[in-house]
Amino acid sequence: MAHVFAFWESRAFYDSFMARSHDRLASAQAGTFKDAQVKLFDYRFDVKTGFEPRFTDADLVRVALARIHEERVENFTLMQEKVWNPAMAGSPGMIRGLFGEAPGHEFLVLSMWRQAAEHGKYRTERVERLALRAQTEADVAALTGDIVELEPTWTV
Repeated sequence: MAHVFAFWESRAFYDSFMARSHDRLASAQAGTFKDAQVKLFDYRFDVKTGFEPRFTDADLVRVALARIHEERVENFTLMQEKVWNPAMAGSPGMIRGLFGEAPGHEFLVLSMWRQAAEHGKYRTERVERLALRAQTEADVAALTGDIVELEPTWTV
């Protein structure tokens, strides 16, 4: 499995790429992959500090995708900002991240970590307590995610 993250300067640049170049590039890649899933998220806010789409100082990316109950979107967003972000920001080894939103009450939390061991400490020590405080179980209709070990030769 491969994860590909792309960051666009603006929606206009993304739309221009889709209109002018996407189909040509996609046809050149036909047969090189299967079961591609693509989602476009709008940036909402940073996790920890000013997000930069730079991966050279990270060894690991944690990506979480959540579909939120419609009536709980406001709480979920607030808890991400007031509970989860400060907890991740205070974790040694967490570099930066972002919180994004897609149509259909879907959200992305992407966090970048210096090392897998540092992310592991955060996860085991704090997640259950933070989830109770943030009422995450009441907010989330579906949650998936992955821990992605970065391959430096794939960074463009």
